[in-house]
Amino acid sequence: MSAQNEFAFFPGCVLSQAAKESKISLEAIAPILGIKLHEIKGWSCCGATQAQDVDPIATLVANARNLALAEGMNMPVLTTCSTCFLTLTRAKTALDRGQKDRINTFLAKGNMQYQGTTDVTSLLWVLYQNVETLRAKVVKPLSNLKVALFYGCHSLRPEKAIGSRESSVNPKSFETVVEALGAKIVPFEKRLDCCGFHASYPAVKSVQKMSSQIVNNADENGADCIVTPCPLCQMQLDIYQERYQDVQNSDARVPIIHLSQLVGLALGLSKEQLGFEHNIVNTNSVKVG
Repeated sequence: MSAQNEFAFFPGCVLSQAAKESKISLEAIAPILGIKLHEIKGWSCCGATQAQDVDPIATLVANARNLALAEGMNMPVLTTCSTCFLTLTRAKTALDRGQKDRINTFLAKGNMQYQGTTDVTSLLWVLYQNVETLRAKVVKPLSNLKVALFYGCHSLRPEKAIGSRESSVNPKSFETVVEALGAKIVPFEKRLDCCGFHASYPAVKSVQKMSSQIVNNADENGADCIVTPCPLCQMQLDIYQERYQDVQNSDARVPIIHLSQLVGLALGLSKEQLGFEHNIVNTNSVKVG
């Protein structure tokens, strides 16, 4: 792992509830990789993309507070949720480009101040930046596992909003990380599509079709599982899979696992240690060795 191995960990709401397995697996792999996670005490919901449409100032204040808490720890922020990553990064950009003084007037009421001294990163990006360290830690190469990689929108888009870290139409970070684990990456035309999570309520029929097409595409290409770095994508494609596949008259069923779970398997951890019992779609097809 690089010199920066300690992070102010922002779990976000979904890791605390619906995607507990993501947090379980992250906390299991971190010590093996030399990553030290310090959960931010008193963190609050980032507001996702919905809150900023209702009250952008309140959302910016909430995230300035989250960032200020991390600054007090003198560590960069790490999150596994792609939407939290996007929202926190957007907030930091807005604050650093002129909103800081105004927002600090609100934070001052709680004796807090945003200074702009900490960065925001994601698990995927940390693994990508330290891929050779990851490769060296692999004890059970996933050579018999065929995986379909699903980035999810907010891992890549909007490209400028997350610092133009890589191309949003031809990304390589996820593939590079998974190749280091030894897994076989199958062709997957839907890898850059939207899972539909943020439109689930206003456009339920369209989302059911979108989600079904993702699962069917992976199944058609022989994937043993779909892997994603985003817990919201994982939740959308896993929890609701049985329902939307029935609605779409599809027999395809594909396990949806978190990036941290896949990494854990390659590091020699068991499914029990990685929280696989919390996954909804049967994961028996996810085998190591």
